[in-house]
Amino acid sequence: MYTQTEVIKDTTTAKGAENELVINMGPQHPATHGVLHLVVTLDGETVKKIEPHLGYIHRSIEKMTESLTYRQFTYVTSRMDYLSAHINNLACAMTVEKAMQIEVPERARVIRVLMNELTRIASHELWIGAMAMDLGAFTPFFYAFREREMITEIMEDSCGARLTMNYMVPGGVMHDIHPDFQKKVKAFVQQFKDKVTEYEDLVTNNVIFQSRTKGVGYLSKEDAISYGCSGPVARASGVSCDIRKIYPYEVYDKVEFDEVLDTAGDSFARYIVRIKEMNQSIRIIEQLIDTIPEGDFQAKTKAVLKPPKGEFYTRVETARGELGVYLVSEGGTTPYRIKYRSPGFSNLSALDHMARGGKIGDLMATMGTLDLVIPDIDR
Repeated sequence: MYTQTEVIKDTTTAKGAENELVINMGPQHPATHGVLHLVVTLDGETVKKIEPHLGYIHRSIEKMTESLTYRQFTYVTSRMDYLSAHINNLACAMTVEKAMQIEVPERARVIRVLMNELTRIASHELWIGAMAMDLGAFTPFFYAFREREMITEIMEDSCGARLTMNYMVPGGVMHDIHPDFQKKVKAFVQQFKDKVTEYEDLVTNNVIFQSRTKGVGYLSKEDAISYGCSGPVARASGVSCDIRKIYPYEVYDKVEFDEVLDTAGDSFARYIVRIKEMNQSIRIIEQLIDTIPEGDFQAKTKAVLKPPKGEFYTRVETARGELGVYLVSEGGTTPYRIKYRSPGFSNLSALDHMARGGKIGDLMATMGTLDLVIPDIDR
């Protein structure tokens, strides 16, 4: 389970230090869902401190964007939170559109939201399977990927990629939807609704899963706000923070859906929030799939984009929380500065607080329900 173990060198420097054990989890630990290195201080099996070591997959994406055009920089964000590629790309496209006051056609706005919600479901499906494996259950992984595969096929038809999609562009979407798009989305929705009870039987109502997650990794509402948490992590602690509701974008103000909240603040609550969020995404998709308006799928824009001089900011709700894009333009063809406010970094910052006093065996549940995608943190 651990890649390296070492005992504290000076056992006399602090009270109780002779009982401490410092272990390294990672940077290749499979349960971290990426290249994350945790230095964990233990007293027996009790966690005393967790110190994340980051940067193993850092690619200087923010610096790279300074040499990319306003059409090009959008797509490097597909490699940040690669499970929310469409939503990341949308945030960048919306920032450029805000800067240049580009009016996006209604058809493109609806297509974007449909893609976003399919992306959210696909991300949560992968998370369910990985989370269950973290706790020793292998079967749910295959069940989750059964539905997720239908979404990846839709994405492949639409833009040729199954993971790091490049489909959103400033002004709309790269090209119109596939002729079978609506038919395949409807088939997926029906499949999901027919099979969702299997998740309840396999995971939600599983007494072992409940005992491993209930009361584990508690995060209060006040602490969630203090650490800047967002997404399901914050909403499971009772924090209302869904950007789609608070600052509606695209056509989210025209569809009916509920912001999923829980107050338990533990690992089980974070699981329940994500399950219910998938149902809300299905609800949004059902409202839009038969009402995709006719018209252009992309606004007419110049080949070379030159936003005016100024500072611009846009935020969206990814599968993991709030993604903010801060753009500084000097009026040229490339950004002067791009800064991403990713949800993973803030959510990870709460891990030490959540895990302290708990058992090393419970760390997997706590970390798993944060749904960390490390390239989203190592930018």
